[in-house]
Amino acid sequence: MSTSPGRGPVTPLVDLHGRSAWSVLPPLILGFFMIMVDTTIVNIAIPTLTEQFSASLIEVGWVNSAYLLSYAVLMLLAGRLGDRYGQKSVFIAGLIVFTTFSFLCGFSGNIGSAPEIGWLIGFRVVQGVGAAMMTPQTMSMITRVFPPTQRGAAMGLWGATAGVATLVGPLLGGVFVETIGWEWIFYVNIPVGVAALWFSVARLPHLPSHGTTIDPLGVVLSVLGLAAVVFGLQEGENFDWGHIWGPISVWSLVGLGVLVLAVFVWWQHRQGPRALLPLRLFRSRNFSLANVDGMVVTFAMIGIFFPLTIFLQSILGLTPINAALVMMPGSLVSGVVAPFAGRLSDRVPAKWVVAAGFAAIAGAVLWLAAVLDPDLSPFALLWPMALFGVGTGLTFSPLSNLATSGLDARTAGAGAGAFNTNRQVGGVIGSAVVVATLSARLGVTVPAAAQDVAAQLPEQYRQAFVDGISQASGSLGTTAVGSVQLPDSVPASVAEQVGAAAQQAFFAGFADAAAQTLLLVGVVLVVGVLCAAAMSPVQHREHEAAPTAA
Repeated sequence: MSTSPGRGPVTPLVDLHGRSAWSVLPPLILGFFMIMVDTTIVNIAIPTLTEQFSASLIEVGWVNSAYLLSYAVLMLLAGRLGDRYGQKSVFIAGLIVFTTFSFLCGFSGNIGSAPEIGWLIGFRVVQGVGAAMMTPQTMSMITRVFPPTQRGAAMGLWGATAGVATLVGPLLGGVFVETIGWEWIFYVNIPVGVAALWFSVARLPHLPSHGTTIDPLGVVLSVLGLAAVVFGLQEGENFDWGHIWGPISVWSLVGLGVLVLAVFVWWQHRQGPRALLPLRLFRSRNFSLANVDGMVVTFAMIGIFFPLTIFLQSILGLTPINAALVMMPGSLVSGVVAPFAGRLSDRVPAKWVVAAGFAAIAGAVLWLAAVLDPDLSPFALLWPMALFGVGTGLTFSPLSNLATSGLDARTAGAGAGAFNTNRQVGGVIGSAVVVATLSARLGVTVPAAAQDVAAQLPEQYRQAFVDGISQASGSLGTTAVGSVQLPDSVPASVAEQVGAAAQQAFFAGFADAAAQTLLLVGVVLVVGVLCAAAMSPVQHREHEAAPTAA
């Protein structure tokens, strides 16, 4: 019997040689913290990296895209490797890879006579491999150490990590970039990684593997299929959703990826228990619905943060750090609520905790959609962001528990890998859908706003003004100020008036387009509520594992 201050007694499912079950959490949380921070910390350094490496925005965008691509594509395989070779071994290997390549990412600007962005992108790919190796092991080790009736509290602490990381990432990134240099957005992982490595060696148990086989064809099919889908959706906007190279278009690549994944599912059915992803996992209603909800919640997070970040910086004129501070209440509240939500899910059916969380996120989205306005005070966003934090805090950890609590030691890694893969793919889909929707709505709302503000201009310039704004609308990278072509003979006062009207039209149109995009996110969140409500209050279990030797 083991206890932790402030928590009830916990009987571990494995022999920890007298140590508390809670002793396994520090390395898992530290590792997951680094992974989540690195999904957000780079974004704030994009302008600096563009200058330092003399690279285009698309090239610098790949610094983050490359990491997210390798991270999403390999988690399914990494989860199964944990089942085969032991979660501790795979976690430590991933931790070493992640920490080593964090150093190399920071050092990449010193390679060669002139900085080359290709080195940084390549190192980020391998860093994503390390992240993929770690993430499924964090969930599956909690599943195998904590008993089902007390697992929610542990998942709550694990889930709170995501909320804290989303706060720390942008703020740390802004501080480092503006003070000691962009390299430290990567170097900061080194002391954290070393501490996590020490805790891992000292405290993580050697959980027995079960002779799980690795399906080579399944690995190839899953990696190729996921890579095609994720790359196509992630980079589609950069190619204007058209041709990538030669006859290959974005949609043909995505379609090919879906076809390969369909073949993968067929092959997994043929493989039975030897499959990379045993399809029997989906016999559990809760596992299947939790995977859908995992995609929905990540879709919603992207759906809120993408338009809101642009709104705060481009429309309200906030600096990156001040924009991060506006979003801070959501992350803080999420970090506080998540542990309590985890404990609550041990006492009441977790499905209702998750449903309440999705309802709160939907409420926050509708609130934001109702108040977005170019003249809005940033302080007005603090309350809906706090409600958003309540929702994510209620959702993340109980949902992770629902996804994995019915799995046994033989499939814990595969289940955790599938859940995290689907969660990441949900974010990729969310990014693609939200960017496409926002761009499409800008093509409608900005011209409409231009019609309204044109009445302020001299009559002879109104039509040229509306035509110029209409041609520029739909672009996320312009304020349309320079889109109205005026003769050189136009008085400076009139030109200034036209410029101010153009900015006013774009600001008003963007606020309307962002609000309408948020309404789409709200519709998707309804799916999350329905899936949570449809879950069973009694968790299906493959096998109740008896305590085993560490």
